[in-house]
Amino acid sequence: MRTSRIPTTAAVAAAATVALALTVTVVGGALAATGDGGADGSAPRSTATFRTVAKVNPSAPYTKRPKVNPSEPYTVAPDPDPDPSAPIRLKKSVAVKAAAAKPAAEVRQCDGTEMSYSVLHRFPGERGEHLLITAKNTDAKPCWFTSYPSVMLGDSVNVLPHSGKDAPVGDARIMVKPGGKVYSAVALFSDGVNTHTSEDFSIAMRDRTGDTGPATEQTSFGGDGTPSKFTWSEAEVLNWNTSKPYDF
Repeated sequence: MRTSRIPTTAAVAAAATVALALTVTVVGGALAATGDGGADGSAPRSTATFRTVAKVNPSAPYTKRPKVNPSEPYTVAPDPDPDPSAPIRLKKSVAVKAAAAKPAAEVRQCDGTEMSYSVLHRFPGERGEHLLITAKNTDAKPCWFTSYPSVMLGDSVNVLPHSGKDAPVGDARIMVKPGGKVYSAVALFSDGVNTHTSEDFSIAMRDRTGDTGPATEQTSFGGDGTPSKFTWSEAEVLNWNTSKPYDF
């Protein structure tokens, strides 16, 4: 008996199923190779690259970074939880203001104890004869003078008057630094009748009320450095000054 070569219906159906499976496999492999085939059109997990993105909390308050002004002085921000044993730091501006607010030490009036004196007898027996008084501050601190010194010549107990030719200075102060010098002068006048002669006199400082401090005895010297006697009928004293009177 001859065998039929026509395939049966079952065989044909089986062959079609196998062919369809092969086709699906090939297509799936192609999609995987090209990066397609994800459920939403993206690459499969086996070939996709993942990137981590920081999430923003919409409820957090927005803070703006402050701008830095280079002209402002540098200050140290306070510690929110300071160490009680740590030293306290002041801002630069506060420290500068505190230093500026500190009052300066008050300069006192010269009382004469801090002064060294020298007396030069100039133009003896001539017109313009006078005693040039130089006072030097030997103290380590400054002090100030006012008006004119209190002077008594020889054994007299009469204080010499202020010269009427001298400009009044009132309460004006003359500051004398350590080692600084101030000058005054005693103008001598002689009429040849009622005259007095001496080489010594006493000098004291006057305050603004006219009161005097302790007096010191002085001797006048000539240009050669030896004691020099002076003669007077009348005499008067000049204000303290930073320049020499009768400087001629």
